[in-house]
Amino acid sequence: MRTRPLAAVLALALALTACAESGGGESAAPSDVSKELTKENITLKLAYTDDPPSKALISAFEAEHPNITIDAQQTPFSDYVKSIKLSMAADTPPDIAEYNPGAMRSLVPAGLIYDLTAYEKLYGWNDGFPAASLEVLRSNSEAKEYGTGGLYAVPGALSVLGVYYNKQLVQAAGVTKPPSTLDEFKANLATVKGKGTTPFSLGGLEVGGFQLWNALTNSLGDEKQYRDWVYGKPGSTIQTDAAKQAAQTVVDWVGAGYIPASANATADADAQANFVNGKSAYLITGNWAASVIEEGMGDNVGFFLLPQATAGDSTVASGASVAFSISSKTKHPNEAAAFLDFMRSAKAATIQFDTGFMPVNSEAPIQATGLRGDIAGEFKKVVGDNGIVPFPDFASPNMIDRLTSGVQGLLSKQSTPDAFLTSLQESWTQYHG
Repeated sequence: MRTRPLAAVLALALALTACAESGGGESAAPSDVSKELTKENITLKLAYTDDPPSKALISAFEAEHPNITIDAQQTPFSDYVKSIKLSMAADTPPDIAEYNPGAMRSLVPAGLIYDLTAYEKLYGWNDGFPAASLEVLRSNSEAKEYGTGGLYAVPGALSVLGVYYNKQLVQAAGVTKPPSTLDEFKANLATVKGKGTTPFSLGGLEVGGFQLWNALTNSLGDEKQYRDWVYGKPGSTIQTDAAKQAAQTVVDWVGAGYIPASANATADADAQANFVNGKSAYLITGNWAASVIEEGMGDNVGFFLLPQATAGDSTVASGASVAFSISSKTKHPNEAAAFLDFMRSAKAATIQFDTGFMPVNSEAPIQATGLRGDIAGEFKKVVGDNGIVPFPDFASPNMIDRLTSGVQGLLSKQSTPDAFLTSLQESWTQYHG
């Protein structure tokens, strides 16, 4: 990872301090909110790290607004948080920036991005986007508690965490359909293992390990309790029976041979490759991997959401959005808001789906078969139940490190479920108080 010169770091600190002194802690909001757009030729700078925005999505917007050019500038993920903090504090920042919790924890209190609540009302975004996708983008003015307060970004595409399965391997073991309960899935794992097939490919070296624990926690636990903890609601805790049971299940599956002994030395990309090459029956990851997996496996792969403990319970799964914020220094806030609103159009939905993401307009007609048809169907169910919840690393700035190393400890049996959850809660308490 590249580091920034000391002078740049000091400049950032001074800029954020100056913003705080001139109104930090108070939401910045545009003064002239309108759907009327300029007729002049303008350029909006867009800073991002993830796709979309794809070139096709930007081109589609520009075709509808020929006088508006989107100048998209991509930064590698490893540099994005530092880069966007610096650029948004500059005199001429990007007009639109991809939302990132690590950056917004500084940019929101400093008043460097707009509270978009006025545009939400103007455009009716609360009806045009899934409620859960907007909820996670709301925060108080200190950016300490989420799910409440102002709206600081709008989703540009959505994702969901689920289970990919090798049809040939599971059918050879006698498993004929996706499970309807978590216990049924556990039975399927035992059946597959009994036929000599390793149930899971798992990348414990990166995020794959904690995504397994995450999916299990979503299946076993109370949705509201989990949301409150991730959002930073005072008094919340992850030291719950469900989270502990999920961690113990990871340990048990290691002992049963469902998870390869080499998991902690396996990167996410390698785990995915192992699954594609038929070395396991299942892989837990998000819909963002669908294109590569389908290219490698064709019709031999399916997808389902990890089922709840009880059949018929509301569907719950972790997901995230590629979302965008608007600079409070932009000269063209209404045009930037029009770009965000375009994300929920039917035209954008097709492009979002074609690039491997789920469209933010869940009602848009999408023609999908095979693996993508499975994902679209499962995604529609979880959206219908308002069951998309944030990933756990959203809970505090260093939570992703605690999650990754903590699950590595479970996989190697060098830690316990209690110690793992204590570490997560310590990180939460250090940040939220």
